[in-house]
Amino acid sequence: MSKRREDRQSTVRPHDTTHVDDLEQQRKADNQQAVIVGVMPAGDDLSELRELLRTAGVEVLEQLVQHRPDPHPNTYVGEGKLVELQQLARELGATVVVTDDELSPRQERNLEGSLNMPVIDRTALILDIFATHANSAEGKLQVELAQLQYNLARMRGLWTHLDRLGVGGVGTRGPGETQIETDRRLARDRITKLQRKLKEVKGTRAVMRAERARSAHIPNVALVGYTNAGKSTVLNALTGADVGVQDQLFHTLDPTTRELRHNGRTYLLTDTVGFIRKLPHQLVRAFGATLEETVIADLLLHVVDASVPDEPLNAVMAAVDDVLREIGATQDDGSGRLLVLNKCDLIDDERREQLRIRFPDAVQIAAGAGVGLDQLAERIEHEFDAMLRPLELLLPYSAGATLAELHQLAGDLEQEHRADGVLVRVRVPRALVGRYERYRVTPTSSSDA
Repeated sequence: MSKRREDRQSTVRPHDTTHVDDLEQQRKADNQQAVIVGVMPAGDDLSELRELLRTAGVEVLEQLVQHRPDPHPNTYVGEGKLVELQQLARELGATVVVTDDELSPRQERNLEGSLNMPVIDRTALILDIFATHANSAEGKLQVELAQLQYNLARMRGLWTHLDRLGVGGVGTRGPGETQIETDRRLARDRITKLQRKLKEVKGTRAVMRAERARSAHIPNVALVGYTNAGKSTVLNALTGADVGVQDQLFHTLDPTTRELRHNGRTYLLTDTVGFIRKLPHQLVRAFGATLEETVIADLLLHVVDASVPDEPLNAVMAAVDDVLREIGATQDDGSGRLLVLNKCDLIDDERREQLRIRFPDAVQIAAGAGVGLDQLAERIEHEFDAMLRPLELLLPYSAGATLAELHQLAGDLEQEHRADGVLVRVRVPRALVGRYERYRVTPTSSSDA
């Protein structure tokens, strides 16, 4: 994060493509030290903000919490708490103050003026982390879009000594355009361009997805959950992949898809960006393309860290539910979702039994230790079996490609060679029943519709 917010808001820059390791080394060299502050009706839990700062390479010196229904509209905290924050930051030698909520431009401006030091809010911090973890071209576009949308309302004039560009010189007289107006115009133009690029990427992906659907429907499984719940570890354990795993929030930002083969059937597993509590809405919108993987998935594996106590467990599960509901990736009846309680090797037998009673349909695993993976694969197969419809087809011998497609789609199937073709008994996804209608031995029933 920059020393002064103004430095990175004064001009419109392209997305920084510096390597993640270089950025992390730079943060360590900066030796930034923060006082964190939160406003909440009760309690003093700022653990998630601490984890975000640890991921960003910032040391937390102390925290300050004010209990009030809503943040102060002008200074985030009340007048008395602001004086206390000034003294605390000065005594500890803090270089930055970080708030647990997104600040309005007015709150940010007033806080920085009162504290005489940079003030970073929760959204800016998350965007900073996202910028270091986006590796794909699409991810970088999404980060830049979210940063520009966030900063646009916070740009303010910094060139009062050059108040008008059109001052001084023949042919330049007139009102001209202020520097801040120029920056805002450039930012809006860049936002429009980024939105157009992301729309093109989304369209290309939709075409590719439709092409895959026409050739064969491979079941899609998306791993979702609170960030750092172990989704990448689950992906690696099930598929044998080598996706990087670190004890950091948002370590996985770009979706990663790998194949899982079980009992002769192929599944596509996608590891998606982790969610957090109070995930800013503009980030949900900006990363719609990434989160789209959860919307189109046939089955969601909701991975939860079973080692956390009940209260934070409830909070992170509710946070995931909120985001899934916002992007339209959840069904009212709860179908298409499987709860996976991970890290069960870190809890005792009594706690595992409590979770079993509370979540009887969940699968308990320890992905890092390789425990419960076979049971999880069986449950995935069972969930998809429930979505299948039985068909009896008579394929002519000239339809070898269709037979091969059915093998890939359903794995094991019954087939009987006859004089007029191959009689096949198979179970296929309900959405694909119509594709094989012309080969059906029995007519379509209402239950298959």
